Amino acid sequence: MHTPHLLTGHLAKLTTHIDSVPQAQVQYTLTLGDQELNLNALIGQTIRLEHLGQINCSHCGRKTKKSYSQGFCFPCMQKLPQCDLCIMSPERCHFDVGTCRDEAWGQAFCMQPHIVYLANSSGLKVGITRANQMPTRWLDQGACQAMPIMQVATRKLSGQVESVLKNYVADKTNWRKLLQSDAQTINMAQAADLLLNESEADLEVLLGGLSHQDYQWLDTAPISMRYPVMQYPEKINSHNLDKEPVLEGKLMGIKGQYLIFDTAVINVRKYSSYLVQFSS
Repeated sequence: MHTPHLLTGHLAKLTTHIDSVPQAQVQYTLTLGDQELNLNALIGQTIRLEHLGQINCSHCGRKTKKSYSQGFCFPCMQKLPQCDLCIMSPERCHFDVGTCRDEAWGQAFCMQPHIVYLANSSGLKVGITRANQMPTRWLDQGACQAMPIMQVATRKLSGQVESVLKNYVADKTNWRKLLQSDAQTINMAQAADLLLNESEADLEVLLGGLSHQDYQWLDTAPISMRYPVMQYPEKINSHNLDKEPVLEGKLMGIKGQYLIFDTAVINVRKYSSYLVQFSS
């Protein structure tokens, strides 16, 4: 028998978990304030999500008419280090010239080991993440396969390596393709060898003067992930809570940060800090 749920709170990105077995299914948790709900158990059921017309900055709590950088008010977006331009373009990190918005934050998040990886979400792509964010980063992107290829000392260096590699392989996910089907399986080790052979000369220019304390190549087996999707939509219809505050329909699946309804899809992370009511 279905147990009804009624939760109210501010949206945050979906929490993910995966068992440490080959091709384990991704488990999703919806968090609203201090309430948590297992979403996998609701697939196939009708759920309702309503934006209650209020947005509060996830940092300072003030009301804001618009959410900036996925959950912040405009003043916080302008001053917080996690909203700086170098977050989207890590090769532009300016910590080493002393202009980081918050040096302690930069030490904790940017001056830490980072992983350069290959992933297969809507096709092969290159990406970066902090070493302690695997596999969370891959799950947030909806990757079906992922493989680390290099560990580097800082976020800036990872961004520089990514900038070289994206000349030979995509660095973004096609979100529409992601939500239309499972990605076709790729031989990740073979793809990595081909990519590194193609980019060898360019990487040598970047890494030639560095030591093995700055970077090291990784020999790590790829991992595979399965997402709880009952059925992919034939046509992608993206729901906008700002224009239509209510989204209701049968939950057909979850992939990346997307809830897939029989009526539309919605990127939960896009609406971070929105006050919503969830019912099932």
